Amino acid sequence: MKFSNVRLLVKDYRKCFDFYTHGLGLEAAWDVEECYGSFKVADGIEGLAIFTSDYMAPAVGNADKTQPIGYREKSMISFEVDNVDETYQALSAKGLKFINKPTDMPGWGMRVVHLYDPEENLIELYTPLK
Repeated sequence: MKFSNVRLLVKDYRKCFDFYTHGLGLEAAWDVEECYGSFKVADGIEGLAIFTSDYMAPAVGNADKTQPIGYREKSMISFEVDNVDETYQALSAKGLKFINKPTDMPGWGMRVVHLYDPEENLIELYTPLK
């Protein structure tokens, strides 16, 4: 078995694609017909993708169901950055809204900040504490 990617199933493909490329600054590896996109998360690694949920639902027998909303986060995407505070400032200047401000989490061994993508997927940006 070989790992391919974590794929988020989204309703508004273009809004999410633009968030990950223009907002977070990830390099797109694929942008296919408004339904599938993948992003480079490290040199030579496409570890994150998005796919239109309305296309996936029939394939797994869930076309009659809706996506849950109003629940606690079930998953999180975590990115290590060189400097959380500088990244927070740069992304805030681009208009991205954060849930909190950069905070040291000694028990976790990192400084973190959190935000949501356009469909409320939780994202953590962190820098290891020295």
